[in-house]
Parts: sequence; C-alpha cells; structure tokens
Amino acid sequence: MDLDPVEVRILGCLIEKQRTTPDQYPLSLNALRLACNQSTNRDPVVSYDEDTIRGGLHRLGRRRYTRLASGHSSRAAKYRHLLDDELHLDPAEQAVLAVLMLRGPQTPGELKQRTERMQGFASSGELEEVLTQLIDKQYVHELARRPGQKEERFMHRLSEDLDDDNEFAAPAAAQAPAPVVVPPPPRRDERMDRLEAEVAALREEIAALKAELGV
Repeated sequence: MDLDPVEVRILGCLIEKQRTTPDQYPLSLNALRLACNQSTNRDPVVSYDEDTIRGGLHRLGRRRYTRLASGHSSRAAKYRHLLDDELHLDPAEQAVLAVLMLRGPQTPGELKQRTERMQGFASSGELEEVLTQLIDKQYVHELARRPGQKEERFMHRLSEDLDDDNEFAAPAAAQAPAPVVVPPPPRRDERMDRLEAEVAALREEIAALKAELGV
C-alpha cells in the first residue's frame, strides 16, 4: 500500500478516537485536525492545517477508507473510517495497527501498554497472535533486531516508506547489497488534487447545510 503520512495519521486518529471517545465519533474536520496535531501519543508531532486534512480525507475517500458520516442532527461534516469493512480488520487488529500508525515502529511490550485504552490484551501472547494475523494479511512487518536490542520491533505496511534503519527482519550477514531503486512515477498534478479537494469541501459544506436545515 502507498498511503502518505497525512493519510496514515488520519486513519490512526479515526480508529483511536472511535475507541477512546466514542461519544465524539465520527469526527468533525476540526476535531480530526486537533487529533492529528496532538503533542502526546504521536510520533512524529505534526501541525497540519484544515486544507491538509481535507485533502487527505479526499484521497482516503476515493480509496473507500473513509466516508462522510454527518447525520440530520449534526451541523458540521463528520468523518469515519471504513477499515473494518475494506481491510477486514477486527477490533484488536485495528487497535494494534492504529498505535503503529500513530507512534511508529514498536516492540510487543510497547504495543501492549499503548493499546490498553483501545483494546486490553490479557497477555503478551495474545497480542503477538494479533501481530501474526496482521503480518499474514501483509499489513505489518517485523523489523530486524538492532544490536543490543532485547525485543523485536514491528511497523505497519500501509505505506512502504522504510528508511535505512527500518530494515525488514533478516540476519544482517545474509542481506544482499541494496538494489538500485527506480523512483516511482510522479503523483498526479497537484493543481488537480487541489481542485478535487475544493470540490469535496463544497460537497461537505452542502451536506452540512442540508443537515442543519433538516433537508
């Protein structure tokens, strides 16, 4: 998969807030911006504006990973994720994946502690079973253990933007020389993406206005 960092952060926040503050879910655009820009439980810490969030939501919507979820009683456009349907992820898998999306590569011990608010795991073995399921579905990778590390680390595969320190698990001596990497083709014209985001924003405003008027 090739989600960009904004898309990954949005999905992670939607899963997290659905589980930790269900009375405030789905999230408005402003609530989602605040969730993305939190200074706690986030790595890295970012400062996205509403246009950035709106553009990310538009791209995710085209993949059917998010959708507008405003009701007649809501005055603002709100959004929800669709990963349970589109990626066939159960609640435990969603919790683990969300923490990996929000905080980067982590050990099983860190994951067990950091998923507690979303999904309590009775034991480390139970969490490792979920990691195995996610690996089998190709949504998570185990990383090579660094010298001096006691635990292996895991990272999500929703975007394949690995850096030099995040090698997939394999004995260092057995790793082949790095191949020549051919850069991917450029993304679609940024002006077209901006126009599509503006159209999506207008649709959101119309939907919110209809909801307010009870149409």
